[in-house]
Amino acid sequence: QVQLVESGGGLVQAGDSLRLSCAASGRSFSSSAMGWFRQTPGKEREFVAAIDWSGGSSVYADSVKGRFTISRDNAKNTVYLQMNSLKPEDTAVYSCAAGGALRTVVRAYAYWGQGTQVTVSS
Repeated sequence: QVQLVESGGGLVQAGDSLRLSCAASGRSFSSSAMGWFRQTPGKEREFVAAIDWSGGSSVYADSVKGRFTISRDNAKNTVYLQMNSLKPEDTAVYSCAAGGALRTVVRAYAYWGQGTQVTVSS
């Protein structure tokens, strides 16, 4: 089992950067694929990025490719999402998730954090 706690959200202006962190507890972290998803009110949760257990493979949504970077530090049980060139449409609650394989769908992830709010003003 994995427990996840996100941090690093906030209010920024368009063009700014933020780095989200997701601290994990539990023995399964280093063997889990990790994903970041985001959600806005009235919409379904949307895939953002994911990374495999080793950090050697990652995948991104087209909307963030080239601007966001996912990484992980298994020694610190932490996964990161570096977000550059932020846009107002990136405003959402961002949640990290742990799963068994590198996938882009919500149902592939069994464990979820509570989320952190990111607001980008124009």
